Amino acid sequence: MSAVAASSVGFTKIDLFCRGLRLGDPELAQLAEDGGTGIRRTRAGLGSGLELVLPGGVRVNVPVVEPFTRHSPYTLRRLERGRYALVRDGTEVVPVTLTSRPAWYGLTTRGGRTMDRIGTLQGTYLAIYQSRVCDFWRDRERQQNCGFCSVGLNLGVDDALEKTTDEILEVVHAARAESRITYVDFNTGHLDGERYLDLLEPALARIKRETGILVGVQCPPHSDLTRYDRLRAMGVNRVSFCLEVFDAASFRELCPGKSETYGRERYLEAIRYCAQLGARGPRTEPWVTNGEIIAGLEPVESTIRCIDWLTGVGAIPTVCVFRPLVGTRLAGREPPRTEDVIPIYRRLFEACMERGLPIGAAPNIRVSIVPLPEECADLSERRFPLKRAKIRALRGLLGWKLGRAGLHKSPVEMNTHRQ
Repeated sequence: MSAVAASSVGFTKIDLFCRGLRLGDPELAQLAEDGGTGIRRTRAGLGSGLELVLPGGVRVNVPVVEPFTRHSPYTLRRLERGRYALVRDGTEVVPVTLTSRPAWYGLTTRGGRTMDRIGTLQGTYLAIYQSRVCDFWRDRERQQNCGFCSVGLNLGVDDALEKTTDEILEVVHAARAESRITYVDFNTGHLDGERYLDLLEPALARIKRETGILVGVQCPPHSDLTRYDRLRAMGVNRVSFCLEVFDAASFRELCPGKSETYGRERYLEAIRYCAQLGARGPRTEPWVTNGEIIAGLEPVESTIRCIDWLTGVGAIPTVCVFRPLVGTRLAGREPPRTEDVIPIYRRLFEACMERGLPIGAAPNIRVSIVPLPEECADLSERRFPLKRAKIRALRGLLGWKLGRAGLHKSPVEMNTHRQ
């Protein structure tokens, strides 16, 4: 790997996922004094760290509470209020800032719940876990939930309740006004009776009608694939499926509930089907399909095969770094080594560019719990100038569309720590 790649922000983000950050009591006190968002489990079930902003507005949720972080070479050095230097082995690497807690988190909906119980920012987009906890978590004796997932540990009593469409729209409007969000992502786990899309559609339709911003859905694959045609016709912009691992034996072992209820092939079928829907539906609404996998839970070669399969059918891979979260069945495992996963993320960027997939095209969307394909560009020596130009053109078109919806300022500017 070139020296440029090893010193890039993309490399630093991946290295932080793999190695974490050491925080002592003095640093924790400084962070609290500076008013960051704090260290909390995220709704995603895959992160539980400190939200930082790297140069270029790159967001990262850095592991800080897991045991492996005690041996991390990374620490923080305070420069001034809200501004820090990321230090590796005693040498300053890059400046970082804290993300601030939005004022709307503390507002109360007409239903009487604080807005951060309805949705939270993950990076710069609004994430809403719409339903009660994934039903695979309800049978603790059989342990049907995925072994790496902590979502059943994250959600409190209030969070476990389903949200009404009215209070979701209250939060969307508040987040749009203050945080200038351009995208809302809905997530549900497994729900008995395949009721997840029925649950989401009323809110999806109202958000598109009232705001025009981008919306996405992450749910298990529905048995009736025409339901995705309906989402496309509604103007939904993204569907995502958490395949987790590509290797069939690993899928059965790590995702017992998914394996028994849906099966690996149903995930692949849904991804393949949805990836072809871009040519149908409203031309004014962009459409992408994501297949989500986790680096570090299967051999590198298997993960790369999955990336090639996903991009081959027209889907954009979302590749998380395995994090052994406290309280999960895999808490005792070590995270992958940076040098082992770098080839995965190099291939992620190259495969997306080879297929001309629109990575990085949606404006002002920064994700903190996963390295985005475009953030991995410096890991590759390949440049793809013509395809980069097409993505820039698409980004400009989407920026114009969202600008017409009243979204003119970047959430990267709006959500970093205010001096």
